[in-house]
Amino acid sequence: MGATFSRTLGAALALAALAAAPVQAEGPDGAELFQLCAQCHGADAGGRELFLAPNLTGLPEWYLLGQLRNFHAGLRGMHPDDTPGLRMFAMARSFAGALADAEMQAVVAYIAKLPVAVPEPTFTDGDPAKGAAFYQVCTACHGADGKGNQALNAPPLTAESDWYLLSSLERYKSGVRSSDPRNANAQLMRGMAATLPDEQAMKDVIAYIRSLGAAQASAQPAP
Repeated sequence: MGATFSRTLGAALALAALAAAPVQAEGPDGAELFQLCAQCHGADAGGRELFLAPNLTGLPEWYLLGQLRNFHAGLRGMHPDDTPGLRMFAMARSFAGALADAEMQAVVAYIAKLPVAVPEPTFTDGDPAKGAAFYQVCTACHGADGKGNQALNAPPLTAESDWYLLSSLERYKSGVRSSDPRNANAQLMRGMAATLPDEQAMKDVIAYIRSLGAAQASAQPAP
């Protein structure tokens, strides 16, 4: 009788403790949400030129979230000639409803923790020595080391795909990626891109940016 009462009392106390335990609210699953992004950016988020999808690794969470919110709000990716931007606008609009912003935060938090993948160059006719001179106007925001500056909304550049940097400079200069006057950073970049006289100058400055990344990688201690 005594043993039975003790077991019953123990079970009741256990159930009471379980009922009193705080319920852990589950937020959006960033890894699961990323599966949609992976179709274009790749499972490692390293980017695919075929799909006009840039490398997302090595970009900080604040920058990824800011750009995703810009796409979602229609501040980016609305120009009819901006093919990759239009794709991203449609993708960003898949985040809908009350959890839209929470889902965007979750997916960029997941991406920001992925290992950095540095893409191979897709062109080799850029001159880093000439590009160093062109890059001087970039240092005000992106820094002399190309690592970016959050206070100025300037992302790091050194791990980005060269084809994407070239495409971005071309689209900034033509106004395709700076068509919305509400997007102040894009407007600023349009002016910066205008200082590059032609495609060769863009390739030169990108070659210099890549040389910065290579120098930083070689300075890292061996694992």
